[in-house]
Amino acid sequence: MVELSGATLFACQDIHLDLGGREILHGIDLAVDRGEVLGIIGPNGAGKTSLFEVLSGRLQPKRGRVLFDGRDITRLPLYARARLGIGRTYQTPVVPDELTVGETFKAARQAYAPFLTRFDAEYGAELIGFKVSPDVPTVKLETLNRRKLLLACLLMRRPKLLLMDEPAAGLINSEVDEIDHLIRLLSKEMNITVVIVEHRIELLETIADRVMVMDAGETISQGTLADVLSDPKVHAAYFESVVEGSLDE
Repeated sequence: MVELSGATLFACQDIHLDLGGREILHGIDLAVDRGEVLGIIGPNGAGKTSLFEVLSGRLQPKRGRVLFDGRDITRLPLYARARLGIGRTYQTPVVPDELTVGETFKAARQAYAPFLTRFDAEYGAELIGFKVSPDVPTVKLETLNRRKLLLACLLMRRPKLLLMDEPAAGLINSEVDEIDHLIRLLSKEMNITVVIVEHRIELLETIADRVMVMDAGETISQGTLADVLSDPKVHAAYFESVVEGSLDE
């Protein structure tokens, strides 16, 4: 079982998950310190998104514990975890297409008490360089600005932890560089802990303090990116799927 320290902000221990009568996760452990960036990689079907469903509170594990800031939150639902300071982004940046940018910020500000002011929204937008007029319909936003809008809505609440599911998906190289800069800002300057599922190895190479590799619902390797990519177990799992510096999700 994973060892915790005084610096640990977020952890899970011995997570097992069943879906449709089949065990999807088999005893997953992880621990992340305050301000640390943990990358999670693995081949298609490894269980990465299923793990995020458990960590965020959308799914309850069959066995195991989820710990946040010294508290057992295993049975807390997603909305309760959000109020504690846990934010999540998704691989597909779905925005409310019927709203404008300004209306989306207002909805986020008033999602739950304490309600925030428009200055909090401006703080989140300025922090990540989101410079779109409030009158613009969100349906007209391109992928990067959709991601920035959703991230700004999270940041106005000053989260302690972000679970980010493929934030570079659908982006060109210059936009990936922006995501790189943003994650560095969040972790190194704001001390926000980040757990990131990502297949863009060039991104993880620059931002991840450690990397965890999953395969078939289990953790098969942990360490620096260089260490895990040289691990024979990782090679056996999916090294042949490495193409031009990326791993298949």
